[in-house]
Amino acid sequence: MKLTVIGGGSSYTPELVDGFARLRQVFPLDELCLLDPDAWRLERTSGVSRRMFRHDDYQVRVTTTNNPVAAVDGAGVVLFQLRVGKQPARQTDELFPHCCGVLGQETTGPGGFAKALRTVPVVLELAELARRYALPDAWIIDFTNPVGIVTRALLQEGFRAIGLCNVAIGFRRHFADLLGVGWDQVELDHVGLNHLTWERGVHVNGLDRLGDLLRDFGDEIAEDVELPRWLLEAQQAVPSYYLKYFYAHDQVFRKQTAPGAVTRAEEVMDLEKTLFAKYADPTLETKPPELAERGGAFYSDAAVDLLASLTSDRGDMQAVNVRNDGVLSFLPDDHVIEVPARIGAAGADTADSPARHPVSDDARGLIAHVASYERLALEAAIKGGRQRVVAAMLAHPLVGQFEKAEKLTDELLSVNRQFLPWAA
Repeated sequence: MKLTVIGGGSSYTPELVDGFARLRQVFPLDELCLLDPDAWRLERTSGVSRRMFRHDDYQVRVTTTNNPVAAVDGAGVVLFQLRVGKQPARQTDELFPHCCGVLGQETTGPGGFAKALRTVPVVLELAELARRYALPDAWIIDFTNPVGIVTRALLQEGFRAIGLCNVAIGFRRHFADLLGVGWDQVELDHVGLNHLTWERGVHVNGLDRLGDLLRDFGDEIAEDVELPRWLLEAQQAVPSYYLKYFYAHDQVFRKQTAPGAVTRAEEVMDLEKTLFAKYADPTLETKPPELAERGGAFYSDAAVDLLASLTSDRGDMQAVNVRNDGVLSFLPDDHVIEVPARIGAAGADTADSPARHPVSDDARGLIAHVASYERLALEAAIKGGRQRVVAAMLAHPLVGQFEKAEKLTDELLSVNRQFLPWAA
């Protein structure tokens, strides 16, 4: 099989390659095609990828191109991991919301909205090429944030797509370590939207161990998600660490705007200098330890696990981003949610997903609020127009005031005009 990575010059690519090599038995690969407009980055990621495959005695052909048609031609899987505007655009996402006392983050709030506006049109254009030139039954796997919005954009245009995030697999791994079991023995009752999820159950051999985890490891888990233990116990759930942006907004904002504060984009840019220097080293044949600091832990495992189930019809349960189709009764069927689904050759089936159990009132309210923003955000990303941006901004629970919405819109458009043709 040929797998094409859109954004193959990303520093994440060796993480993917490591997973493909380790898990070759469940997902065999013939060709890995890396597409990227940045030749400098592409040369380094492809070089280390070839050496990693050779080191593991895995006969995979690594090809590179800046031509999207050549990249997707004959591909059985097209994986999106692109970042329009690279880290400098992320830097603006993390900074411009501060003008209105709102936190800056690449997937949440006004910063995440800016990323969606830049990303959705590019993804749809590339996906259309995949529809024309990839294999007829090719899958599109989206790891590009904001995953929920991007995946819905793909699905409503009829693409054979599934969205993927590493939050759930990270929890599975961590909870398994705490419980002293293999991570493949752990199944989660994972529910919500991308980057707005709760773990309501942690099942091992049919027994829910969430209560044991909160009792025995509550302090550690609370510290990991940066929220107080009493909140987890009150909800009888473990919120993802992205919930801190809602539950502790002011605390996060103060930290971001404190004297000497450094954005995550700046941290990543510094880290990537180290990573790309290592990728250029002709003696490097394994992923460097610094890659663990890049984020996206277990990304490769999640990706390979999903691909293996899609191509071999395994029928196992995995947390993915899919159409709602009645799972959450308070959302429209065509909205994209992040829940466990049974993965097989036909795609993701949520018929027996534990997410169908009723959602608590507090979680349901926040999910519905953010989902309404997401729908308006996608409309703005596809159709453009300042008033659509203002409407989506006003609908976001972290904004919610018309003066802030208008000012944030003008700031967003000012720093993103080069990526938004309709705003020029």
